[in-house]
Amino acid sequence: MASVTYSYKMFKYFNRTYAISEQAPPPDVKDAFSLFADGADSMSADQLLHFLHDHQLESDYTEEDSNRIVETVLQSRAQNTECDSENTGLTLDEFFRFLFLVDFNDALKSQVHHDMNAPLSHYFIYTGHNSYLTGNQLSSDCSDVPIIKALQKGVRVIELDLWPNSTKDDIDVVHGRTLTAPVSLIQCLKSIKEYAFVKSEYPLIITLEDHLTPFLQAKVAEMVAQVFGDLLYYPETDLLTEFPTPESVKGRILISTKPPKEYLESKPFKDSDSERESIDEGTSSPGIITELEVADEKSDGNDLDEESLNARDKKPDQQSISEYKRLITIHAGKPKGNVKDHLNVVGGVKRLSLSEQELERASIAHGSDIVRYTQKNIIRVYPKGTRVTSSNYRPHIGWIYGAQMVAFNMQGHGKSLWYMQGMFRANGGCGYVKKPSFLIEQGPDDEVFDPKKPMPVKKTLMVKVFLGNGWSTDFSKTHFDTFSPPDFYTKVCIVGIPADRVNRKTKIIYDDWFPVWDEEFEFPLCVPELALLWIEVREYDKHEKDDFGGQACFPVPELRSGFRVVPLFDEKGEQLKTVKLLMRFQFK
Repeated sequence: MASVTYSYKMFKYFNRTYAISEQAPPPDVKDAFSLFADGADSMSADQLLHFLHDHQLESDYTEEDSNRIVETVLQSRAQNTECDSENTGLTLDEFFRFLFLVDFNDALKSQVHHDMNAPLSHYFIYTGHNSYLTGNQLSSDCSDVPIIKALQKGVRVIELDLWPNSTKDDIDVVHGRTLTAPVSLIQCLKSIKEYAFVKSEYPLIITLEDHLTPFLQAKVAEMVAQVFGDLLYYPETDLLTEFPTPESVKGRILISTKPPKEYLESKPFKDSDSERESIDEGTSSPGIITELEVADEKSDGNDLDEESLNARDKKPDQQSISEYKRLITIHAGKPKGNVKDHLNVVGGVKRLSLSEQELERASIAHGSDIVRYTQKNIIRVYPKGTRVTSSNYRPHIGWIYGAQMVAFNMQGHGKSLWYMQGMFRANGGCGYVKKPSFLIEQGPDDEVFDPKKPMPVKKTLMVKVFLGNGWSTDFSKTHFDTFSPPDFYTKVCIVGIPADRVNRKTKIIYDDWFPVWDEEFEFPLCVPELALLWIEVREYDKHEKDDFGGQACFPVPELRSGFRVVPLFDEKGEQLKTVKLLMRFQFK
């Protein structure tokens, strides 16, 4: 077995040398090779196909696929004169290297495979919060750049906060009552149009947090129609009784906001979700609040203040207001009073916005009502106002009650955002994940899912961590330890309903860039449909905080059985160039 030598200088005068062996196939890989190769020294294309079908449970692979894999390996072998070119099958080492090919052994399917013909309310939707902010919630710049980045990652709901500009004749996108620097609405719209479908062809929803006069609302309607053109979806009726399906509005842009003032007067929502959210966020930072807040609290949620109205010495005609109203596919509102009073399913469908705190409070006494509401309507959950650093909350507080739009600050990083990114790797990364049937359907006695109710184990996930490599390529020799190779261990965790949450970790492998753990963990799951598997590699440090070595997160229902290669991601969610783990997933 070949080895690699690493030298470290200690105390400026002494060299310390480490000879580290390159990785060999672990025993389980050897056993699988021997089994499917019938004890021979090589595995033929037919035998590889049986391995793919029986061990990897990949029924879609064909004889042509297995022949192509073997031919690719043979072509690579021909360039190496030390190999036996007469062997027409995969050797053990070649089979081992094949397992590291992401194109064939990724942990998840890369194609959309969920039913996309159900109403939008039947899906978890990849949702951004204050999508235009480049950093913190109080003083960062507003820009179209974070919007573009979010769309490139597959986000399907973009939020824009609309305020009058300084001369009150145009519209800025800015986080109101803060020191954030604005960006023009037209610039944001143009960038959205350019990048809306680069990652996913399924509908893009724009939620407008509207702090505009009727005159400027009419101007928004004109801008949106001109920029998006045929991409813009117009609802067939003023108030839908059922949302369209992702498939039916594929490649289209949908608008979600509160109806304009004249339309609101006859509707149950007197206070919009956007106004309530701004007040929630603004009150957390009293030093930043301006006189606009007082005006907002006195208004009915549709006018900014008297000065703004008087600045335009005219009212828009009914046609202008009708154009703004006509844009809205998903009607939004934030009712005053007790949330329970508004969790009804009567009449047209709508979107209700709740802060993470409001949702948690409501779920204590009205969890079943929330689940029942989200079977037909949409709930959007947004971060509490004290998250001024653009941190995030655990997304499961919304998902376990069926909330479709769990809105996140995409410009940050951390565990919560990693969980969000992991969930939306499902279904080919298209940004829409079909909710489990128990969050969509009612039981025989009209009962609905209760995440707090004791439940039996439904399925057990077996996770084996074999080995990892790539750190020596992606990181400098002294990145983790100044005087020696790193000491890696792997954390393997389940994130889901409270009963399913569990953390495990491997032993520490000291002084080795190519750690081999060969450890297996068993995870009994009560609600596997909502579980995430989170994997993180850390480098042990006796005196300081352990160093970060990469992470990955996967939706448990989407995991593919068998040997799988797991590329790791950095703290911002970007995939590391070379770092990978070899793992095995099995269900029983």
